Amino acid sequence: MRKLAKLFLALTFVLSISTSSYAVTVASWGGAYTESQKLGYGDPTAKALGIEINWVDYSGGLSEIKAQKEAGAITWDIIDVFAFDTINGCDEGIFVEFDFDKDFPAAPDGTPASEDFFTSMPSKCAVGNILYSWNYAYNSENVKGTPKTIKDFFNTKKFPGKRAIYKSALTNLEIALAADGIKPGKGGAKIYEALNTEKGVTRAMNKIKKLCTDPKGGCVFWSAGAQPPELLMSGEVVMATGWNGRFFNATIGEGAPIVQVWDAQGLDYEYFALVKGGPDEANAKKALAMMTNTEMLAGSAKYIAYAPWRKSSIKIMEAGEPWYKDGKTNMVPHMPTAPQNTKNYFLVDPFFWADNGTELGEKWEAMKAGL
Repeated sequence: MRKLAKLFLALTFVLSISTSSYAVTVASWGGAYTESQKLGYGDPTAKALGIEINWVDYSGGLSEIKAQKEAGAITWDIIDVFAFDTINGCDEGIFVEFDFDKDFPAAPDGTPASEDFFTSMPSKCAVGNILYSWNYAYNSENVKGTPKTIKDFFNTKKFPGKRAIYKSALTNLEIALAADGIKPGKGGAKIYEALNTEKGVTRAMNKIKKLCTDPKGGCVFWSAGAQPPELLMSGEVVMATGWNGRFFNATIGEGAPIVQVWDAQGLDYEYFALVKGGPDEANAKKALAMMTNTEMLAGSAKYIAYAPWRKSSIKIMEAGEPWYKDGKTNMVPHMPTAPQNTKNYFLVDPFFWADNGTELGEKWEAMKAGL
């Protein structure tokens, strides 16, 4: 069976070479996200460099690229990956290590790439692509007053009604501590310091439990990204945590009266990695450097409400407003990394959740079972 799989991959590789003339192939997540990448910087980069860039969908992880490598038939050049995949892929020699300020261009004002990206990379094989937000929103037609802070999300006396929160502990524990008075600190360091103690975990769990059992509150747990806007519009909940892109689409795309609150938002991220020994590694490296420059990353925000990793991209967008593809929507206010949205935030820590996710997940499920 393994021999057949290797043969199939080898044939695929040969066919891809014959039909694409060594086109650079990028594996990403599909849907509106890949469309924003293709239109925002993929196609412009291909035109500027005179090369072909193809986009293919995958389901995440490293299993597919490992199979290609084992078969000696690598067909992908660049992969859109999570933080830990860049770390593991780097350690296993799957991805190319970068000399960051040499391999990636400076900002238009000369700021080195390493200082222009919003935060540091998880490995030498990662280059930032987009940042998205775990924040909360409300339906302005169903709430009296104006929620402005994370404390308001938990304030059932002032804002009575059910809340929708993510089904797992991820980000719920962080916002619970922020609402309970812990200032996140740089990148959320103080929140994770607290969560590294039994006392801090108990404090966060109790904050959530109190919200969910409050007669004036209550919790509805969501799992799919489309659910929070739907729950808000149906009136089943008065506030909901969720992903900023989903709230944006409901508001701008569908005209829903949904208002986002950025206080104590959790910033999460995606990265690109360059496959070592890919079919067109040289052109792929050039393409990756261009796709992640200031102007190109700003381009993706014309099509989706995810923030470019480059700080300087925000300035490009400000100068070009209204930036969104509809020609009338200013996009900077919807960017998770916009200055007005990052006065109080935390960076979701993949290392913390990798080390503690299983244990915290068990405690979380036990807490939910007792509601």
